[in-house]
Amino acid sequence: MTESDAATIADVAVIGAGPAGLSAAVAAAEHGLQVVLIDAGAQTGGQYWRHPDERHRDAFAAPEDTGHHHWRHYTDLRDRLASAVAAGRLRHVAGRQVWRTDSFGDRVALRTSAVTGADALPLLERTTWARRLVIATGAYDRQLPVPGWTLPGVMAAGGVQAMLKANQVRAGRRAVVAGTGPFLLSVAAGLAAAGVEVVEVVDANALSRWAATPLRALEEPGKLWEGAQYAATFLRHRVPLRTRTVVTAVRGGGRVSEVELSRVDSSGRVRPGTSRTVAADLVAFGWGFTPQLEIAVGLGLRTVVDVDESLVVEVDDDMRTSDPLVFAAGEVTGIGGAIASCAEGELAGAAAAQDLGAHVDRASMTRHRRRLRRGRRFAVGMHRASPVPAAWSEWLTPETHVCRCEEVTAAEVSDAVGTLHADDARDVRVTARPGMGLCQGRVCGFALSKLVATGTGRDVDAAALESLTNRQVGVPVSLGDLAALEPHHRSQEET
Repeated sequence: MTESDAATIADVAVIGAGPAGLSAAVAAAEHGLQVVLIDAGAQTGGQYWRHPDERHRDAFAAPEDTGHHHWRHYTDLRDRLASAVAAGRLRHVAGRQVWRTDSFGDRVALRTSAVTGADALPLLERTTWARRLVIATGAYDRQLPVPGWTLPGVMAAGGVQAMLKANQVRAGRRAVVAGTGPFLLSVAAGLAAAGVEVVEVVDANALSRWAATPLRALEEPGKLWEGAQYAATFLRHRVPLRTRTVVTAVRGGGRVSEVELSRVDSSGRVRPGTSRTVAADLVAFGWGFTPQLEIAVGLGLRTVVDVDESLVVEVDDDMRTSDPLVFAAGEVTGIGGAIASCAEGELAGAAAAQDLGAHVDRASMTRHRRRLRRGRRFAVGMHRASPVPAAWSEWLTPETHVCRCEEVTAAEVSDAVGTLHADDARDVRVTARPGMGLCQGRVCGFALSKLVATGTGRDVDAAALESLTNRQVGVPVSLGDLAALEPHHRSQEET
């Protein structure tokens, strides 16, 4: 690297402009560091604070905060970001995605590409260098296959909500919201308020599961208030909520027209004689979230399996990972909600600043750690109350597609395990091709790992999940971006 290259090294690079990343970037900049915030979105907020185009607010009927919680917290962060940009301490790089990250001695290199269209950046500017890195890439909807789930009109619950928040568009007229966990209530309430007829909200688990850890629910009183607001919306719009109920099939000619609902026991087994059908043109599935770990796993960071069976990055009390140059914040360390993610981001940004010699208020960091402990206790209770049912695979038929991209069926996965003796998810992926398509296992990875564990009698461990997450190229990338790797960088990688 030349001296001119060295002058362009940022103090801190942050990947992701959602609650955690935005908080980390602002905190680091306010401690006097030079910060680069890189995000695939055109504007900040991430998935949680996804909102209409700020350049054309007048084109939308409802205010930009419609359907949002903690909106004032977001606008405060947005204002702080604008101040840091104006002061020259922060550079916000929007519309770019990090496809690979490498660690070289005392600095980290982030390879970036344009999200859509031609890449206008010169080749040498497609790599960002930083002394510290904060990974705040968030999470995406976890999905479980059921017969008919590939029909048009079946969507991830997060996708349905994103259409409402960002575009104020309803994905259907008659909706069934299904899966497990409190996120279902948020999605259903948003649909009902937008004028969609929510036929039913069905949760695979019983609300009484919270009784096993009642004190954990009290750790986040704000969540209880949100729950009360959802209940009021359900009453006002006459939205029925059924527990211990799941979608066992989706049917329709060309798109969804009817949904089969069945009662289940505590393990998820269908109770005979309880199945019925309802008419709907939209099914919103939500089975929790999967942390987006391509960058973290690509860097070789230490991971663990969390309470909800997700793979997460292992961090210490300051959000530092197993690599001393890298911090992680938000959903990549465990699914816990936006406000906890903000606290993690603030802590990570402050800790990175402290590493680089800035004066940091220790009392403030202590408050953030205390806030995180409360949030973590609540998250553990939430995950224990809303697990994926153990017997969910019994809802599948042999013809049910497990992998949508490669059209791999449940029977083909079962055959790979039983006949070809594939004993882990990676072997099944190689032999039957689930997870080998465009999404690279992001949609089917969790379900595949669970099916293989059921077939082999083994638990899903961190190694199994890492094998489905380890992608040396984290997102689709052009040949031009590969060619942009400078000879100096390539020679370091080759050694």
